[in-house]
Amino acid sequence: MPNLTEQQKIAAESIHQNVLVSAGAGSGKTMVLVERFLEVLKRNPDCGMHDIVAVTFTRKAAEEMRSRLKSRLRSIVE
Repeated sequence: MPNLTEQQKIAAESIHQNVLVSAGAGSGKTMVLVERFLEVLKRNPDCGMHDIVAVTFTRKAAEEMRSRLKSRLRSIVE
């Protein structure tokens, strides 16, 4: 897991609770969400990417999240 603040780590690891990630640009929101998705997959082996839903405000943000998730998955597998 990348270097996360204590609050970011709590948000990424609290997968059995709903969380709202709200912060300014460049604060690590996408990183926290990507780590949260990975935590869900790690703790639930029967769960797949098709079981996760993420809502963003723009297509650009959705593509950025998708890209970062693919990158993190590659780094874990390699």
